[in-house]
Amino acid sequence: MRRTELDLMLAGLLGAGGVADAALAAHVTGGGPVAQAAEIMMIHAAAIVGLVAFRRGAADAPSAIGKIALAMGLGAAIFGLDLTLLAFAGAHLFPMAAPIGGTVMILSWLALAVLVVIERMRHGEPPT
Repeated sequence: MRRTELDLMLAGLLGAGGVADAALAAHVTGGGPVAQAAEIMMIHAAAIVGLVAFRRGAADAPSAIGKIALAMGLGAAIFGLDLTLLAFAGAHLFPMAAPIGGTVMILSWLALAVLVVIERMRHGEPPT
């Protein structure tokens, strides 16, 4: 399986999980953590699709984009699954899962920002 296919498969699973959580939040839990999980998963699914599209469309796209997309997706999956399991089963995915997933997402977004600055500098452009 190619890297872009793996990233898109992860985005599809995140998107589906996010929509399912949104339905559960609307019809079962009345919002709360399950609604938050839905938002996180759907937003990050869309971000991954965007990163994949950029990587496939730009011949000089850095390979780090794929690693960032994967980390972002795994962080969102861990975060979303943990909140959903806690709401419905009263148990965590594993200890500190939501904070770890959230931290991975934050670091992924920061890595993307740093990558842009590095790439601009590499091409002789100011990092503005």
